[in-house]
Amino acid sequence: MPGRMPRIGLGTYSDDDRHRWADRVETALELGYRHVDTAQVYGNEEYVGEGLAASDVPRQEVFLATKTVHVDVPGPDRSDLTDAIEGRLDRLGTDYLDLLYVHWPAGVYDPETTLEVYQEFYDDGVVGHIGVSNFEPENLDRAREVLDAPIFANQVECHPLCPQDELRAYAREDDHWLVAYCPLARGEVFDRPEIRAVADRHDASPAQVSLAWLLSKENVAVIPKASSEEHMRDNFAARELVEDLTEEDIERIDAIDDRTRLIDREYAPWNR
Repeated sequence: MPGRMPRIGLGTYSDDDRHRWADRVETALELGYRHVDTAQVYGNEEYVGEGLAASDVPRQEVFLATKTVHVDVPGPDRSDLTDAIEGRLDRLGTDYLDLLYVHWPAGVYDPETTLEVYQEFYDDGVVGHIGVSNFEPENLDRAREVLDAPIFANQVECHPLCPQDELRAYAREDDHWLVAYCPLARGEVFDRPEIRAVADRHDASPAQVSLAWLLSKENVAVIPKASSEEHMRDNFAARELVEDLTEEDIERIDAIDDRTRLIDREYAPWNR
């Protein structure tokens, strides 16, 4: 496996109630989560930072990840990008990031300019690891050519209906993490008969089965979003189910042939 990162984290995207992420992050840390994921465009970094500050868990025990370089922010200049990264630190109330992602390889993203600035923050110790998000193999190849630092993670949509076989194989070969966002397909996996059958067999929830299936894969981590303590607990318990899944359970879910991609922007690299 690549470097240290808790394999199950808290995803924090939401369209509204952004201020509630302060309490939610604090609750998640109390429950045992040690990996928190956010992004510039989520508009909640200051609240995530408040949750971190309010928690009794020391900052150094939390793996904190965020993203910048969306399709339209920041601008393409080095100064814009530097300001954007420093803004992430200010809003999160921290002097370092464990992981900083390029959010999309589109729009203002320029491999040389963007990744050279990321490399500088990495060299200065402000960014512990450099990651990318929504990258396809050709984007990964180009990023590796530009960076001196290794790519630590590629965060992509991944779940039983979007298994990302090629990108998972690339992650194993390059020894980086594939971090699965939307790992429950926003609930679409819950009614799959294959998943429900495995859940019934293990007296588990469909969410736990879907997450455990992902965690059974090499070099895969998951960041399910959860707003309530109940769902946070349920998702976190997936760690205990992984070892109980049988080869037959995994093969049953592997065999699902329906394909659904929820995040499918026109600027996405797979659409160009």
